[in-house]
Amino acid sequence: MATQSHFAARGSFASVNRFTRAWQHGDRFYRLLLTLAALSVLALVIAIGYELWQSSALAREKFGLDFITTADWDPVAESFGALPFILGTLITAAIALVIAVPVGIGIAIFLAELAPDWLRQPVGFLIELLAAVPSVIYGLWGLFVFIPAFVKPVAQGLNGALGFLPLFEGPVFGPSRLAAGLLLAIMVLPTIASISRDVFRAIPNSQREASLALGATRWEMIWEVLVPYGLSGLLGAIILGLGRALGETVAVTMVIGNNLDLSASLLHPGYTMASIIANEFTEATYDLYLNALIEIGLILFVLTLIINLIARLLIWRVGRRTFTEARA
Repeated sequence: MATQSHFAARGSFASVNRFTRAWQHGDRFYRLLLTLAALSVLALVIAIGYELWQSSALAREKFGLDFITTADWDPVAESFGALPFILGTLITAAIALVIAVPVGIGIAIFLAELAPDWLRQPVGFLIELLAAVPSVIYGLWGLFVFIPAFVKPVAQGLNGALGFLPLFEGPVFGPSRLAAGLLLAIMVLPTIASISRDVFRAIPNSQREASLALGATRWEMIWEVLVPYGLSGLLGAIILGLGRALGETVAVTMVIGNNLDLSASLLHPGYTMASIIANEFTEATYDLYLNALIEIGLILFVLTLIINLIARLLIWRVGRRTFTEARA
């Protein structure tokens, strides 16, 4: 009996000792901590989606898929359709990306490859500073300075030259989808430029030296070597900019004009999904009205997830192709 007790004590001591050795360096602890942190993000996304789904039940049951395809928004008649807001969101985000992507990547190339040292740091700091400006400041500046001084003259010129096209027809008001898209371009530009600059700076110098040694010009080195090499990172920067453009609320609400009419003209005031929620959430005096606004939030949430999933797929495919070409 004494021998059995002795072996049991030794076995228990050995188990405790193995447990102590396994955890004393902190590897398993930090692995567990990081796993829990990652799972908490997933749980948060699921919880947000579940709450939006549950809180929009009345609108989904009454309107079904017609909620996405109809343009009627009449709280008095209890009739709701989200099509103008979906189109407004996509149009303003598209305008922002069309302008911000080439300009932002051009700024990144200049700062990472061409700018002298005395200019690189101040300009880079100013670009990062723009990303920290609050949205309401952009909105106030856009409403009182940007629209009168730039957007309205540009809109009048487009209307005068291309007014026969549906995109540029109608009177020029100032606040419009075009104004919102241009302001969003300014807001997402720092994000795209700063991340793209970091992507270019992370590319090994061996890529530059090899291309120049083979006789490439500086522009050929940038366009044919560095851009393809960092394409996955550049796509990531663009997607981050797109995410801000889709979800921006305060600044867009101040400059888009907040009009419910469904018009193809970029010069016409409109709405986005975020701006309609911000404008009318406090006015939702009955459950169906509130559920309709929450369903718009659900649509925006799902749209953002789909775009990010597509972006991750594109980044994965580009990264895989780049790796395969590098090995070849």
